[in-house]
Amino acid sequence: MNNFINNKKLIFDRWSSSYDWTFPSFIYQAIHKRLMSKIELPANANVLDLGCGTGQLFNRLGYQYPELRGTGLDLSAQMLRIARQKNQHRPRFIYIEGNAELLTFANNQFDAVFNTISFLHYPHPEQVISEVKRVLSPGSKFYLVDIVANNSPLKCMANSPAAIKFYSQEQREKLGNDAGLLCLGHHYLLGFVMLTIFTKPE
Repeated sequence: MNNFINNKKLIFDRWSSSYDWTFPSFIYQAIHKRLMSKIELPANANVLDLGCGTGQLFNRLGYQYPELRGTGLDLSAQMLRIARQKNQHRPRFIYIEGNAELLTFANNQFDAVFNTISFLHYPHPEQVISEVKRVLSPGSKFYLVDIVANNSPLKCMANSPAAIKFYSQEQREKLGNDAGLLCLGHHYLLGFVMLTIFTKPE
């Protein structure tokens, strides 16, 4: 498992210098823009972005929610270095290195958790969702954005050296339910990219 994680870190460390200028980044910008229309946050919210990459989501969220505070977490030290350099909302947002399967945050700490095109990388998705549920405050939401398995042209990549996995609506709902999260619905944001919104029961 350590080799798996190190390989993932190496991939994204190498990609970091060109990440914000490559084609996938422009897709993420479109996805983030559509995600924003589905977000509901309380005043003075404290949020977590798992797999934050270079911090694009927080830079966008920071303008719409001027009182928002947040922590971005990523495996890649080089991605985080760029996120800190481009942080447009210091000191409200911070970026730290860590593993989504073992979060170092307190129970009930966050008013929302975001995960954008990162869930497909996790070897133990059930553990990630369990950790998300733990750190979410009661009544708060988990915004899971990723490629759906159903008929996606990228499905063939699931057997690639990148070791990624796509999940259907039903599989997402089961993972959430097994962890104690309630699925509120699914929304296509762009092509085969779907937002699934979960909430932690009060």
